[in-house]
Amino acid sequence: MDYLNGKVALITGASSGIGAATAILFARRGAKLSLTGRNEVNLQRVGDECVRVGPANTERPLIVVADLGCEADVTNLADATINKFGRLDILVNNAGIAEFGTIETTSLEQFDRGMRVNLRAAFQLTMLCVPHLIATRGNVVNVSSILGTRSIAAHLVCSMSKSPMDQMTACTALELASKGVRVNSVNPGVIDTGIHKRSGMSEEERAKYIEHVKESTHPLGRVGDAEEVAQASLSWLPVPHRSSPVNTFTSTADGMQPCLSDYTFTARRCSVGHWPTF
Repeated sequence: MDYLNGKVALITGASSGIGAATAILFARRGAKLSLTGRNEVNLQRVGDECVRVGPANTERPLIVVADLGCEADVTNLADATINKFGRLDILVNNAGIAEFGTIETTSLEQFDRGMRVNLRAAFQLTMLCVPHLIATRGNVVNVSSILGTRSIAAHLVCSMSKSPMDQMTACTALELASKGVRVNSVNPGVIDTGIHKRSGMSEEERAKYIEHVKESTHPLGRVGDAEEVAQASLSWLPVPHRSSPVNTFTSTADGMQPCLSDYTFTARRCSVGHWPTF
């Protein structure tokens, strides 16, 4: 039996991109889902697809429209998930926004917005979910970014919000390990999900940017896709017949380093544990 079958997973930023791909992959494996995002129409479409690909008689995902930059919305999301399912096995902190600019051009509004959504919301939601994850000996997967470990010009707020998320992963993994909760991270590089257009790029600017990174920073000559990141998230969940000790493990879609596989994913060990099976 698949580990995910019957497990309850809460996925943020599930209305598009990596979050939507993760939701659909988890649904295919039999998980019960709580999905959140700001776009209700897109969330409902993702919910429909989850029902379509899931096992027979799949329960429709819980849809919670929320702005994770709002503290009350984050609290409501946690409460709604537990009220609906009575438990939580997996938390995927995926929601994020891109803010472009340098120290000379970035506004305080951009800084505050990026920190609220990319970092504070994940901290608050994890804090609220931890008691329920301890009860199920569950899992947290934080979708961070290669920007948390690499400095790239004009990505100041993104880098400043993702680097502390990596520390949050490491610290919470250390604190919760003795309680049976595993915390791991996926740090994608450039993934063509539409986030660039939502952050203000025109279609022409987005296309130029994607071509530039394919030619200059990605040795395989391509960027990643959302399904690959979803598979990486799935890799951190325990195999049914054994309890994996992998904790605080970061998988990166690293366009700045030599690629070791056709998935553009390389990995670095952050603490003692077995390498996961991809």
